[in-house]
Amino acid sequence: MDETRQREALLEAIENIADRIDEEREYLTELDSAIGDADHGANLNRGFKAVMEKLEAMDDDADVQEIAKTVGMTLVSEVGGAAGPLYGGSAMTASTELEDGITTESSVAFAEAFLEKLQDRGDARVGDKTMVDAITPAVHTYKKSIEQDDLPPLEALAKAVDAAERGVEFTVPIRASKGRASFLGWRSTGHQDPGATSTLFMLEEILAVAEQYLEGDTDVDAASPTIPDEEPEEE
Repeated sequence: MDETRQREALLEAIENIADRIDEEREYLTELDSAIGDADHGANLNRGFKAVMEKLEAMDDDADVQEIAKTVGMTLVSEVGGAAGPLYGGSAMTASTELEDGITTESSVAFAEAFLEKLQDRGDARVGDKTMVDAITPAVHTYKKSIEQDDLPPLEALAKAVDAAERGVEFTVPIRASKGRASFLGWRSTGHQDPGATSTLFMLEEILAVAEQYLEGDTDVDAASPTIPDEEPEEE
């Protein structure tokens, strides 16, 4: 895609995410009421409304890196609790990977940088019952699908969304060990993490826009089409 179409696709994805968060606000609040502060839906909705106001005021020639950085900065300043610094700060850091636009390579680099910053800021790992449980399998699946399985970006993204959905399901039966939910101890078990859920909603909207701009439609299945070598890779 040329620069103009990249910009259009990114802006449409952000607008769709803002609309989805608004539609799911009450559901996210319901999930957060069980194990958190009951404010995840409202806080995130307020943040994305502020994002849309910022983007509408931006110059028409703003590139994708500037747009992604603006989204991050706005979420950091407008979203309360942990979600603002985690989503926003990670987007700000990862936006540097889009200096030369959105390509297959830069999209992988963006995803990896986002995950690394998210883990650093939240000091959370897979199994802590946080948004990391959704974004980690999504990023790993996306990277592996492109770099090891040689799949096209759209198919890789569809697999990443399926991986994130499985990550959300994974949060239900485990005990929280980070954030306010961890204060509940075993009582946090049996509840779906709201941060992991909002992460899935965002990825689903990105996939929907990617299908439109890359002119494709694909099955959402995280399973790999290849069988790994018998010898494990050295770390």
